Amino acid sequence: MSTSYDFTGRTAAVTGAASGIGKACAASFAAAGAQVAIIDRDEKAAAVAAAQIGASAIALTADVTVSSDVNAAVASAQEELGSVDILVCAAGIGGDSLRTADVSDDEWRRVFAVNCDGVVYCNRAVIPGMLDRGYGRIVNIASIAGKEGNPMAAAYSASKAAVIGMTKSFGKDLADTGILVNSIAPAVIETPILDQLTQDHIDYMVSRIPLGRLGQTAEVAGLVSYLASEECSFATGACFDISGGRATY
Repeated sequence: MSTSYDFTGRTAAVTGAASGIGKACAASFAAAGAQVAIIDRDEKAAAVAAAQIGASAIALTADVTVSSDVNAAVASAQEELGSVDILVCAAGIGGDSLRTADVSDDEWRRVFAVNCDGVVYCNRAVIPGMLDRGYGRIVNIASIAGKEGNPMAAAYSASKAAVIGMTKSFGKDLADTGILVNSIAPAVIETPILDQLTQDHIDYMVSRIPLGRLGQTAEVAGLVSYLASEECSFATGACFDISGGRATY
C-alpha cells in the first residue's frame, strides 16, 4: 500500500521538472491535490510535462543559473497560482566524467552554476513569500556523491556537498519561521542525467549499492512528498538518504 499525502490548497514549484526526479515529484504533488509550477529551461519539454500532469500544472521557462530568470519564474508562479508553499530543487547536471587534473575551469564553473548556484537562487526567491505566510517546505536534491565523493566526478561531488551544507545553514536560519528546509541524497536513479555519464561511471555507482540496482524516480518522489508535507514537522537542515543501502553516515 502506498502512502498518500493531501496537498489540497498547496502550490509546489519544482525545478528541472520536465523529466526525471523533478517530473516525478511534480506528478506526485498534482495527484495529491496541489497546483504545480513546472520550471525548466527546456520550454517545449516543460509544456509537454505540464500537459501530461493535467490542468493543475503550469509550465514556466527559466535557466536556474540566471538569478533574474529564477526570480521571474517564481513571480509568475505566485501571480498565476497564488503562492509557492513548496519548492523542490531538482534541476541538475552530472558534468563530464573526468579525472581531477583534466577538469577545466569552465567545466567546474558549469557544474557549480547549475547544481549549487541554481539551488541558492531558487531558495532565495521563494523564501520572502513563505515568510509572509509563515509556512514553507523546501527540498533540495543533493546526492550520495556529496557525502562520499565519486571518482571522475569532482565537480559534481563537490557541488552536491555544497547543497547539503547550504541546506543545513538555511534550515537553521529559518527554524523559527515555519519554513523547513531539507535535502535528500539519492544514489544513482534511473533518469536522463545518466545519458551524461559513461557506462563505466554508472556501473561503478551501481556496484556500490547493496540493493544492487538503480533507484526509481517514484521512490524518490515518495520521500520528497513526505518532506514537503505538513506531516514533516520536526526535521529541518537535514539530509535524508535514499541510496539502496550505500550511505554509511
